[in-house]
Amino acid sequence: MAIEITCVADTHSQVGEGAVWDDRAQCLWWVDIPAGLVHRFDPATGQNLSYDMGEPVGCLALREAGGLVLALKSGFWFFDPETGARRPIHDPEAQLPENRFNDGATDAQGRFWAGTMKDGGDPEPQGSFYRLDSDGSVTFWRGGFYTTNGLAFSPDGGRMYLSDSYAGVRKIWVCDYDIDTGTPGVPELFFDTRDVAGRPDGGTVDAEGCYWQAGVSGWQLYRLSPEGEVLLTIDMPVEKPSKPMFGGRGLDTLYVTSLGVGLDETRAQPQAGGLFAITGLGIKGLPQTRFQG
Repeated sequence: MAIEITCVADTHSQVGEGAVWDDRAQCLWWVDIPAGLVHRFDPATGQNLSYDMGEPVGCLALREAGGLVLALKSGFWFFDPETGARRPIHDPEAQLPENRFNDGATDAQGRFWAGTMKDGGDPEPQGSFYRLDSDGSVTFWRGGFYTTNGLAFSPDGGRMYLSDSYAGVRKIWVCDYDIDTGTPGVPELFFDTRDVAGRPDGGTVDAEGCYWQAGVSGWQLYRLSPEGEVLLTIDMPVEKPSKPMFGGRGLDTLYVTSLGVGLDETRAQPQAGGLFAITGLGIKGLPQTRFQG
């Protein structure tokens, strides 16, 4: 079967990001960061519902207890989409009002990892990665990043991927990950995206352990082997794909969010900012672990 790319939600989002597949409800959760919107896309009906958080929302995770855990500009929050209720957990960067959360992912034990970045103005390396544990405690891991991104874990949970999208960095790293303690080892270079068109944005890992990178500003997606070799390049109809996530009943549909701002106006991309579905890959993803808190 040939690969097909379809825009399934033509939302014209500013910064579509944070896609997470809910295997129980069979829907895709994703966000528009600066618009402060949490989206719920139902592929069975084609309906895309939106929830306004009133502030930038970087990423989210499914919660075992029900609802979502969000990484908002003001820190970590619980959110119940059915009632609209929100409850704050902790803001680890209350002292940095210029910062906001960006990308995130859960590890194999249901801890939620998320990274921050400076929100607007001249870029500065003041982004950091944090781990939210099930008891609500937040642990700082590592700082000095411009645009934290690319968080994902290997199928066995023993490797953690991360990246920095900044044009002067544009690298993806990998580190050993202690599943029992939630402690990453020293990051090592996994892939330098100066070798391809797109800078590293959101990432995910498939069932074969390969890492998928959204090549933002490069009109492409890349599938990388566990050794960092480019196995597949997919040309996208938009300049800024931002986050891939496998979904569908067989976890064999690759959903991709995108940006609708800061675009190259010399090439037509009328569906920029939309949510896309890629079928016919013959590749399956992994179920997303739910936050255990």
